[in-house]
Amino acid sequence: MNTNAKLDAVLESLQGDMLETLRRWIQIPSVRGEAAENAPFGPEVRKMLDVAIEDVRRLGMNPRNIDGYCCDAEIGEGEDTIAVLAHLDVVPEGDGWKDEPYGAVVRDGRLIGRGTADDKGPAVAALFAMKALLEAGVPLRKKVRLILGCDEECGMEDLTYYEKTVGLPDSGFSPDANFPMINTEKGITVMTLNAGVKDERLISIESGTRSNVVPGLAVALVRGDFREAAAEAFECENEACEIETSLEEGNTRIRITGIPAHASMPDKGVNAAKLLLMVLTKLGIGGEPVKTLFDLTGSENVGRGLGIAGSDEVSGPLTINLGLLSVREGVLSVTYDCRYPVMFNGQTVRSMVAQVLRDAGFVMEPGRDSVPHHVPEKSSLVRKMMSVYNDIMGTQEHPYAIGGGTYARHLKEGVAFGMLFPGEPGLEHQPNESIDIENFYRAARIYAYAIAALCE
Repeated sequence: MNTNAKLDAVLESLQGDMLETLRRWIQIPSVRGEAAENAPFGPEVRKMLDVAIEDVRRLGMNPRNIDGYCCDAEIGEGEDTIAVLAHLDVVPEGDGWKDEPYGAVVRDGRLIGRGTADDKGPAVAALFAMKALLEAGVPLRKKVRLILGCDEECGMEDLTYYEKTVGLPDSGFSPDANFPMINTEKGITVMTLNAGVKDERLISIESGTRSNVVPGLAVALVRGDFREAAAEAFECENEACEIETSLEEGNTRIRITGIPAHASMPDKGVNAAKLLLMVLTKLGIGGEPVKTLFDLTGSENVGRGLGIAGSDEVSGPLTINLGLLSVREGVLSVTYDCRYPVMFNGQTVRSMVAQVLRDAGFVMEPGRDSVPHHVPEKSSLVRKMMSVYNDIMGTQEHPYAIGGGTYARHLKEGVAFGMLFPGEPGLEHQPNESIDIENFYRAARIYAYAIAALCE
């Protein structure tokens, strides 16, 4: 690969601004909230969008606000357009943080905060890559359109709206996963099922913040004194997990702490909701619905109990995360986030789960399904971007599949490209989310050279 000394010098000169821009973005808790006027995903997300728009303008581009759903900006010339898709919304901070989740603390070469890895850090890296290309005067024979969305974590309504009102380019990448490249994303189906609970001893359950997060906390309230019995029923090999019980007006509150993780990698966490189901089942509380959930999904994350386990050579095994669990007014509700292989059918998966759980009284709600996405390794897009990555990193890596879902699946030919490097801990959706600052700068350099390569 031929390097560009001027581009490299500009990228280095922008590093201070890059870091401070990201720190300001991290300090905005852009979790989806109630829709408001000109803020379809809530006021905090809209605040984040407005800040991003001003920064894009400050860096010499002309951003457009797409009705509060997202913004975009273009550089380059030509008839064809390459999309760069990133998002500004984040999942809730959750529990277990050692630092303020939105404090943007810098320590030991890392920037700490919700959104540093997913996806504000990558968004800022891509934005400054485009700024560097502009400032260095690198000729681009295609347009490059940066799209910053506001609802990636909750269903991607933003890109659906953008596609209908503006239209998406056919080709591009999303900096919202791992290097060297993700060219295959599993299908995603979210399934919510409800069943009546006849056992009046089970007053309530609350666990989970989003279906795409392994819940790190689960709390139940049961009638009677079960403090000692619940503690004896609790089992977990991970020392970080624990149970706390307390007596409140003759009722027992059971609080279980697990380890959160991204739903696409449920084995990286310890599911607090499943631990709670185990305790309640051992206590004989909750009846058939609680026992069935524990028996069928309490000890594994690949869908064997539900009859949906399987894999293919392109994308690997199916995974399933019990993301939300609640009991309110005698109704038990469970939401699963299932990542299924390319060769599977999402509707078939849903039908099988509904059938297996029907005998325990569960009824499945209408849900959403995002079909699998695959771009062949021999495509020009993949070859050019992989060549840039391997040249810069001195490697001979190949793209691979993930269970995560990114904006890339909205493009006819879209891939996920960084910014987590091989060997780095994946901390997205977890407490103490952080990024290595030097790798943040390195990713921006890779993005700049990749965009230049795609634009010939």
